[in-house]
Amino acid sequence: MLSFIVSYIRQNRSIIIALLILTPIGFYSKFYSGPFHYWANNSLGGVFYEVFWCLVLVLFFKRLKPLQIAGIVLLFTCSLEFLQLWHPPFLVLLRSNFIGVTILGNAFTWSDFPYYFIGSGFGLVLLNILKSHSVSEESATV
Repeated sequence: MLSFIVSYIRQNRSIIIALLILTPIGFYSKFYSGPFHYWANNSLGGVFYEVFWCLVLVLFFKRLKPLQIAGIVLLFTCSLEFLQLWHPPFLVLLRSNFIGVTILGNAFTWSDFPYYFIGSGFGLVLLNILKSHSVSEESATV
């Protein structure tokens, strides 16, 4: 079991490092209090959110192409944005804490959509870079 975990980490080293860098930056964007803090807290975080989910999906769905992953993340995130118009008790409960609000959001706003598209675009570029990096590493070890 341990050898499987070590092998998995080695194979996904670049993605894991990217997640370890991106995740604290994304959370920090929610707490940032300097210039343009309202924008960073409420809009810029959408970019980090998209890239984060692109990286997570590529860890579990290796056969999907980067464009497919970015498209799935964009579609899902846009759907979640529309879901914010609905307030049944179970969603209100899920949104009652920081993680719930961070993942599901709590208020619909059209202005979030451009950041989702930008973030998915960045995610696509990053996945392509990581994919080419891993291919070059594999060919160097062969």
